[in-house]
Amino acid sequence: MVSRSYSNLLGRRRIPRVVTASGIVPDLDYSDDDAASAASSSDHSSAHSHAPRERAIIVANQLPIRASRRGGGGGGWEFSWDEDSLLLQLRDSLRAHADRADDMEFVYVGGLRDDVPAAEHDEVAHHLLEGFRCVPTFLPADLRSRFYHGFCKQQLWPLFHYMLPLSPELGGRFDRALWQAYVSVNKIFADKILEVISPDEDYVWVHDYHLMILPTFLRKRFNRVKLGFFLHSPFPSSEIYKTLPVREELLRSLLNADLIGFHTFDYARHFLSCCGRMLGLKYESQRGYIALEYYGRTVTIKILPVGVHLEQLRSVLNLPETGVKVAELLKQFCDQNRLMLLGVDDMDIFKGISLKLLAFEQLLMQHPEWRGRVVLVQIANPARGRGKDVKEVQDESYAMVRRINEAFGQPGYQPVILIDRPLQFYERMAYYVVAECCLVTAVRDGMNLIPYEYVIARQGNEKLDGILGLGPSARKKSMLVVSEFIGCSPSLSGAIRVNPWNIDAVADAMDSALEMPEGEKVLRHEKHHKYVSTHDVGYWANSFLQDLERTCLDHSRRRCWGIGFGLRFRVVALDPNFKKLAVEHLVSAYRRTTTRIILLDYDGTLMPQTSFGKSPSSKTIDMLNSLSRDQNNMVFLVSTKKRSTLEEWFSSCDNLGLAAEHGYFLRLKRDAEWETCVPVTDRSWKQIAEPVMKTYTETTDGSTIEDKETAIVWSYEDADPDFGSCQAKELHDHLESVLANEPVTVKAGLNHVEVKPQGVSKGLVAKRLLSIIRENSLLPDFVLCIGDDRSDEDMFEVITTAAQDNCLSPDAEVFACTVGRKPSKAKYYLDDLADIVRLIQGLANVSDEMHSTMPTPVDAADTALR
Repeated sequence: MVSRSYSNLLGRRRIPRVVTASGIVPDLDYSDDDAASAASSSDHSSAHSHAPRERAIIVANQLPIRASRRGGGGGGWEFSWDEDSLLLQLRDSLRAHADRADDMEFVYVGGLRDDVPAAEHDEVAHHLLEGFRCVPTFLPADLRSRFYHGFCKQQLWPLFHYMLPLSPELGGRFDRALWQAYVSVNKIFADKILEVISPDEDYVWVHDYHLMILPTFLRKRFNRVKLGFFLHSPFPSSEIYKTLPVREELLRSLLNADLIGFHTFDYARHFLSCCGRMLGLKYESQRGYIALEYYGRTVTIKILPVGVHLEQLRSVLNLPETGVKVAELLKQFCDQNRLMLLGVDDMDIFKGISLKLLAFEQLLMQHPEWRGRVVLVQIANPARGRGKDVKEVQDESYAMVRRINEAFGQPGYQPVILIDRPLQFYERMAYYVVAECCLVTAVRDGMNLIPYEYVIARQGNEKLDGILGLGPSARKKSMLVVSEFIGCSPSLSGAIRVNPWNIDAVADAMDSALEMPEGEKVLRHEKHHKYVSTHDVGYWANSFLQDLERTCLDHSRRRCWGIGFGLRFRVVALDPNFKKLAVEHLVSAYRRTTTRIILLDYDGTLMPQTSFGKSPSSKTIDMLNSLSRDQNNMVFLVSTKKRSTLEEWFSSCDNLGLAAEHGYFLRLKRDAEWETCVPVTDRSWKQIAEPVMKTYTETTDGSTIEDKETAIVWSYEDADPDFGSCQAKELHDHLESVLANEPVTVKAGLNHVEVKPQGVSKGLVAKRLLSIIRENSLLPDFVLCIGDDRSDEDMFEVITTAAQDNCLSPDAEVFACTVGRKPSKAKYYLDDLADIVRLIQGLANVSDEMHSTMPTPVDAADTALR
């Protein structure tokens, strides 16, 4: 079996083989603890005495391998490294970083460009692993076509480059069969990773949009897998992305990674906006890092453009054939007193070749002085995709080249030279060396390293300086005209940035690049060279791996388990002491105690936050009445609502205590008077806050103001989430500024900003009740507090520390419980409102049962209330 040879060759502790067929995901009930136990017991005898090397499993659509048949196709296979592959370059370039010189091992998982017959799979896999540390994923030809040329290139690729499928000709319409092929291939990749991964030790780094579902399959199998993902393409704005029918599946899968990388802040911003608008997630900056909290897990966002492999470029520049080619180009152009403008692009619809040609045509029309002096050399690499659009781009480009050459050509002068044959890398570098300016006018591109390569080539070396006739002290120069819509643009501050759709502006940029003073060209080049030479592919890879390690540091300290089915699967990660409140345990404690305090939040606890009507149902009223009639109970509803609203809603609850406006007002029973938990303050500050809030309400569609007796709330629940959040931050700062000398606090909550008196919180209610009981020489022996949001955390904190303050019985049972599995000061959680209703109803039933079969005891709690 191939998997057995993988285990033997890798020489690392391995999990047992659980995948027996390609594309089948293993048993999802197999937990992390089971995996660790199995790995430890099965491999104990063969474990090395020394600590294993750190290892990264690099996963991508294609392996960094070139394959060919021996003897013209009839013999076996020959394999070699693909020196142009980024995956290989990141490994080799990392050696330049001292902290990772030789202490990390790399294993590659991916596909081959060539079809390998099924009978040769085992032999090829064994050879690639033994000789190259590569694990191939063999895909049937039909499945690979539907996956790559179908879903990836017809649906994801156009959409991520802002092309909507408005018609069958403009990008492929969503095809469920192609989506299924995409999912199936991602499963196959997951199976291959399972064969070689050591989940407690290895880091997994997944690359690009071909494998966006892969994080879910890996997280299902190993809840604590150390997983990073880097997207090498653009990520579109939410308005474009939300047209994708499987938008949530892709987002949730990416969020199953620990670290998600993007080339630019724009791409990251669009991703975060999608998470906010479609999943309701908020992000925050944590000491310079952007992070999302996703079910207790911290998902970090990394923004860093990839760089070039400096050593490879410099070695190519040193090749003899590069010098020969440079001399040939000098004779062809410079000796003829001609300047070269250079474009290097793939022949596809997003590279803007036709726009570049139109701009060059405009340059020659508007500036006759450049005719006969400037030549545009356009190197057109073969397109990676296929289809009608590629053929149209080729035909249009050829036609435009013919037109320009016919209009402006002269004897011995051809304005545009289109090179559509494959060039050796040294030939391309030679063109860079000679070109006066490099033009990159793509209409949308994830990164594009052509400008970086051009800068390194123009820096040259001593040998090339001799060919170019430059002295030892000569300062190098270069000029770049780059599109605003490519990933490398933000890092090239010395380039002339253009909108490629604006033909006149691009033509003017070409003219500016040619006319620019030599000294300025030198300064721009030196600025670019300093950045490119220090931010190479090794710097990028090292930075990503360092952040991945940092993000995964707390994996072993968290309790993890999976929830959800299919592609909606996610992992909840919580503190080890945080556990679900067991009804049996609660009921048992309830039965054996006699002085009980029960504190219940309303919105989000007894009533869904999204409910349109907020008034309680008759079932809720009956349940609270049953619970509060127990004379051993002090039951309080703690809400942010106004007291008049609570009085109206719970008028039929005789023994239910109410706390309104975060506990500012407190009423022990229906017939009791309202009291304040803090001294009444002057509320003249409202005259300052309300006009400010009205200004933001008028400019924020969907926002509202709620004026309470002691507080005032600006809510943007129905506004655009991004605009509402932005306005809320501005309003928060504005209010803090104008209310700086007032006895109030400005708090930002979920979809609202609130101004309230200083010192008011729900924790005051808990403190006040404990104080009332202690004044009557009683100590509660049962405390239950349930809430769902940040405002309830104050109550949790008070009741969990009450025993230390001698406010509770020494053997008191304390249950602080939040709604949902999320970080909290509470020790317990319940999954949802249905669980809470069942729990409260169960306690009410126990009270009814106990008091129907036993004499009523002395009413200790009621004595305290009176």
